[in-house]
Amino acid sequence: MANHKSALKRARQNETKRIRNRAGRASMKTAVKNFDTALQSKGAGAAEDIAAVASAIDLAAKKGLIPKQRAARKIARLSKAVSRLG
Repeated sequence: MANHKSALKRARQNETKRIRNRAGRASMKTAVKNFDTALQSKGAGAAEDIAAVASAIDLAAKKGLIPKQRAARKIARLSKAVSRLG
């Protein structure tokens, strides 16, 4: 463990950020999973939900939780899945 006062503070800050980042990534993953489930069940009707999922993915990328290119790739693949059904 850290010995200096500043190192102890940095450890506390890192822990707080780790928890916040984990929660953000988890909410994004949940949105994607729920969208996939909706896509499987109602098919073409899931096209309206793509905006909310894309927004959640973009927010995660904006906050630095995932790389921007990964976010773009995820959104493109989900959009492609919607267009395949529609």
